[in-house]
Amino acid sequence: MAKIQLVDLAHARSGDKGDTANVGVIVYDMNHYEILKELLTVDIVKGHFGEMVKGRVERFELPNLGAVNFLLHNSLDGGGTISLMNDAQGKVFSTALLRLEIDVPDEIAESVRGRGRAPMGEVDDPL
Repeated sequence: MAKIQLVDLAHARSGDKGDTANVGVIVYDMNHYEILKELLTVDIVKGHFGEMVKGRVERFELPNLGAVNFLLHNSLDGGGTISLMNDAQGKVFSTALLRLEIDVPDEIAESVRGRGRAPMGEVDDPL
């Protein structure tokens, strides 16, 4: 097993509705969807965000998109219209989740390492 950041396996989008942040995590390669589902559990996501998420975390699987979607309840200090938080609209929750370190089989780590940090095609080509 090897440790990688989630950003090497998937990309993400986030937003908000009131006091709930929404984070969708989408694999780059559909062959990695099963490992994403296995590794990215409600408990892992809740633990990663710690005290930032005061409510429950819900997970929804979207196999046709190769994605899992999370609702992070009570995570925005009331929401954009009443909060003094820097990101009361949940825009950076996706970036924060992509920094999560996960253990994957060595062969997957070898094939994806660095993928999320450089445009496709530039990972192996330094020019």
